[in-house]
Amino acid sequence: MATASSETLVDLPAGVDLHARPAAEFVRAAMAFSARIVISVDSRDANAKSLLSVLALGAKGGTPLRLRADGDDAPAAVAALAGCVAGLRD
Repeated sequence: MATASSETLVDLPAGVDLHARPAAEFVRAAMAFSARIVISVDSRDANAKSLLSVLALGAKGGTPLRLRADGDDAPAAVAALAGCVAGLRD
């Protein structure tokens, strides 16, 4: 049986950089899923469940983020994380 996968693009809200507090909120949301989740900025990938990896992306407000997940709950994970990113506040 094939593993489910899902992917989407979502813009980081204007004025919200992916620094400690917003990144921690995003990572907490990612940790709720069993799927392998990757967040990408330009050509740089990070494990969405690793705060240090997400912080290292240095994403600034308005930056497009690619969210990719593989696993049984991948579609739900991508949908939830896209909503999480859209709702981030600085």
